[in-house]
Amino acid sequence: MKISSLIATLCASTATAHTIFAQLTADGKTYPVSHGIRTPSYDGPQTNVNGNNMACNGPPNPTTPSDKIIPVKAGTNVSAVWRHTLQSGPNDVMDPGHWGPVMAYLKKVPDAKKDSGVGNGWFKIQEGGYTNGKWATNVVIENKGNQVIQIPSCIENGQYLLRAEMVALHGARSTGGAQLYMECAQIEITGGTGIASPKTSSIPGIYKAGLANDPGLLIDIYNQKAGFKYIIPGPPVFTCA
Repeated sequence: MKISSLIATLCASTATAHTIFAQLTADGKTYPVSHGIRTPSYDGPQTNVNGNNMACNGPPNPTTPSDKIIPVKAGTNVSAVWRHTLQSGPNDVMDPGHWGPVMAYLKKVPDAKKDSGVGNGWFKIQEGGYTNGKWATNVVIENKGNQVIQIPSCIENGQYLLRAEMVALHGARSTGGAQLYMECAQIEITGGTGIASPKTSSIPGIYKAGLANDPGLLIDIYNQKAGFKYIIPGPPVFTCA
């Protein structure tokens, strides 16, 4: 990876870096902005990986509750639709210079409209890091803000929180410098076989602040040798295989 004269600009914490998981596409239907998603009024990041707001966002990004549940079929792909702001279009997703991983998690809950998401029960179902010289955030940007997520076919039916996440690492050379963006969609999964019981993790708890424990969130992405292997933070991806 080359060091360019644009590093200072790329490292600047500007508003254009910000992004929101604003809509969900499921079963070929793209739902309206904020439908079934607890979207914030401010599009800023979370930086404290030990805070409760790491689950589904929150202050300093006040989120608005939703009374909607989005139906989702197990085994199908959904798309988390990311936008710079709630008013942005597909050409305004996130600053393309803010590179990092992309992930998605599920948590089975009794009532998706009421559960805060904080605590145990989360399992990762999708991730992307650094492949063939391209960061996963840029893949989403080039895909008009669509983060494609496959819903496992082997999980139980019921209500879930779907947590989609993008991470910007331009300031991650120091502890707390990584910018994490996430929202939770409220979904109801049907058609699952229920034969699998995923190993779950707690949020907060999936990420660590120190280099020894989480090199995926404490890294100087501008000073890496060509062909370096990026370690995606969090637990391994659950699969039905």
